[in-house]
Amino acid sequence: MDARILADALRDPATTARLDAAGWTALLAIARAEQLIGTLAHRLNGLAMPAAIARILDDARTSSAQGRTAALWEAEMARRALAPMGMPVILLKGTAYAAAGFAAGRGRSIGDLDILVPRARIEEAEACLLAAGWEWVKPDPYDDIYYRRWMHELPPLIHRERDRMIDVHHTILPLTARITPDADALIADSVALENGLRILSPADMLCHAAAHLFADGDLAGGMRNLWDVHCLIEEFGIVGLEAKAGRHGLAAAVARAARQANNLYGTTIPESWRIWDSADPLYLRRLLARDDWGRPARRVTRLAFYMRSHAIRMPLPMLAKHLFIKWRKK
Repeated sequence: MDARILADALRDPATTARLDAAGWTALLAIARAEQLIGTLAHRLNGLAMPAAIARILDDARTSSAQGRTAALWEAEMARRALAPMGMPVILLKGTAYAAAGFAAGRGRSIGDLDILVPRARIEEAEACLLAAGWEWVKPDPYDDIYYRRWMHELPPLIHRERDRMIDVHHTILPLTARITPDADALIADSVALENGLRILSPADMLCHAAAHLFADGDLAGGMRNLWDVHCLIEEFGIVGLEAKAGRHGLAAAVARAARQANNLYGTTIPESWRIWDSADPLYLRRLLARDDWGRPARRVTRLAFYMRSHAIRMPLPMLAKHLFIKWRKK
């Protein structure tokens, strides 16, 4: 068994009717591991199921609602801290979906607050947040330089009273990555919310989700990110998406995300988009790498994608130097 049991339940909740006790255990364990338990709870709401399972999913819906409230409050705190500067502050990922009321936000697990600000004004944003009670998580001088020189965000910050993290981005992929999205265009095309914060346009949200999934990282948590892609396509379609993806250098990542979402979740995409390439089965194998206890499986595959995640983040000589420095500091 792998994580396809979760994909099937999200795609067609009626498939859970045939689950026995072991099947329910596997489904819930994998959903928790993939941070999709709240989403699953919303998808299965109202269906017949064992009483014990119903209680677990009720708790998951309550927890996701509390998480949404906390995330939106943290976004408001960031807005208040940065409002005096008059700069555009763009919510990213789960908080953006929740703030906008998008389908992708229903039951979604939301961790850190991610925001995007203009790179030219990142020092202003940093100063405002520090003055408002956020503090550095990584005090190591090398880590600080690493983030500021090469990454797409400031070193992470945590609020001293609320114990909530914020990641302040100035683009959506590391500066050393092979792909360089147009951050100025992302900001220029962003959409204002009633509270003064902003979100990316739906097409840019899709580009960001695909970039996060396939152009930056080892696909850990990939099923949740792919569900975001599914929801965004189902809600907003793909009109203009190819042009946007091409503008940001993300055409391949967006196409792969659409294919994988169609395969796992039944996402509506044109027939011409469904043609797999030779690497797609390997990506699928990584996405579904869980056993029936929710534990990571397929160790060799996960290791290969972990190595790939480093290789696509920076050139090999720079990567070797970085890994040596990190190893020496242990």
